[in-house]
Order: sequence, then C-alpha cells, then structure tokens
Amino acid sequence: MRDTRQYDPERILRRYFDEVWNAGRLDALDELLTPDYVNHSPSIENPEPGPAGLKPIVVALRTAIPDLHYELLDFVATPDKIAAHVRVTGTQRGELFGMPASGARIDVRQMQFEWLREGRICAHWRLTDEAALMRQLGGAG
Repeated sequence: MRDTRQYDPERILRRYFDEVWNAGRLDALDELLTPDYVNHSPSIENPEPGPAGLKPIVVALRTAIPDLHYELLDFVATPDKIAAHVRVTGTQRGELFGMPASGARIDVRQMQFEWLREGRICAHWRLTDEAALMRQLGGAG
C-alpha cells in the first residue's frame, strides 16, 4: 500500500544541510535517509548504501573543514525530487581525501539532486565546481 501522506521537501532539505552538514549530527541521517539510500556523487566510489555509507563522508569533511557550512541558495522541489543550489564554505584545517591541510578558505557552489521516498532521501547526486575547489586548495584546476 502506497503511503499518501504529504511530506515537506523543504523541511527535509533544510534539516539535511543544517543538522547533518553544518552541525555534524550523524544520527539525523538515520531519520533523513532510507536504509537503501544511494550516493551517486562522482568523487566517492561505491559508498555503502544507507546512512552508514554517508556518515564517514560527513565525518571526513567536517574533520578536514571544521567550520564547514552549507548555505541553501535556491531550490526547486516536487513531492519526490529536490534540486538545490548551495554554497559551501570553510577552512581546510586537516587532510581532505588525501590532500594535506592547507589552511585555505573554500567558497564553492554545488548543485545537489535528492530523490525522496516516503519523506526520506533515497538517492543523491552532486555536481561541485571541482576546478574552483582545487584552485582554492592550492591544487591544479
């Protein structure tokens, strides 16, 4: 039987950024993501499905960039899909996916696409301005 309750995609999206990425509340992922959640981000190869696959990514980013902040600039939502334009800022204080701490300040834009099922995020795609990020961190770009 299909669940016909209405869910607020904006509330889900804001919780995802505010509680998980900005505040580091990993337990919120257990409420926000489906058990079979799939992360299709191009820079992460085959992460484990569900909240367990995203938790180490959040920890790694927040460890490397302790002042990590996601700002929701704009979004378009339907009951089962969200496209969000976000600004990601922070200072790299620790190793970030093999890159040593640089002390560099980052300020990049992302497009994130979230698929929803029964009020929870079930799939994720992300497009980041990787060239700008690499330039800001002192790498090629």
